Amino acid sequence: MKSPICDMLGIEFPLLAFSHCRDVVAAVSRAGGFGVLGATAHSPESIEQELKWIDDHCDGKPYGLDVLIPENISTAGEKDVTWKSLEARISPTHRDFTKNLLKKYGIELTTTNVADNQPQPFDAQRAMEVLEASFRHPIKLIANALGVPPKAMIEMGRKHDVPVAALIGSKEHALRQVAAGVDILVAQGTEAGGHCGEVSTMVLVPEVSRRSKRSATCRCWPRGIMTGRQMAAAMAMGRRVPGPARCGLPPSSPRPRKFSAKR
Repeated sequence: MKSPICDMLGIEFPLLAFSHCRDVVAAVSRAGGFGVLGATAHSPESIEQELKWIDDHCDGKPYGLDVLIPENISTAGEKDVTWKSLEARISPTHRDFTKNLLKKYGIELTTTNVADNQPQPFDAQRAMEVLEASFRHPIKLIANALGVPPKAMIEMGRKHDVPVAALIGSKEHALRQVAAGVDILVAQGTEAGGHCGEVSTMVLVPEVSRRSKRSATCRCWPRGIMTGRQMAAAMAMGRRVPGPARCGLPPSSPRPRKFSAKR
């Protein structure tokens, strides 16, 4: 099974796996697919360690990187916003509401300690620094979620001759991404996590295919694709590459037990 994205990414099979687990990324790439590491929680230092490990375990096969740079965020324009300074903006009323809600349903409240200088979640500057560090390694794709990638990210891809991918959840998203110069559209239906909108996969996929048919932009269908039949359905509806959430899972990767039983 071949598609244009095989030539674009230098892979044997048109199958992508987005994962936060480096084992999955390396295993999928070794098997002839394309692993994409989720780097949202990483710093330039930690991503260096992760990518070095992947380089040592992917047998020279291509892989990519995924970041989260929101197109719209409440702290846009602010500088040096830290996790703790953002947390301090939460009102006592909201804190009490949350604690009471968790208590009502018997859910234990857990907390995580972070450094005083830890940047806010989804910090654009930190994400760009992570991308800069990543290009010290032979990555072959960079991807973004939560809107059109910033111009600097698209230019970074052009500079390194690496395609840029972006998540979409509607035909309007697709048209905006194509206009911005994105190379690969990652069409994600609402049942695949609900990150991009409320349009279901069965409606979204053919609609995006029709609207972007005249574009050179490649299209893929991520998450929830687990079997050969689902892959065939994805291709039949116009996907140039089906992208599963989990693929070729090594024993060390995190996964629900029911998926482990199906291996």
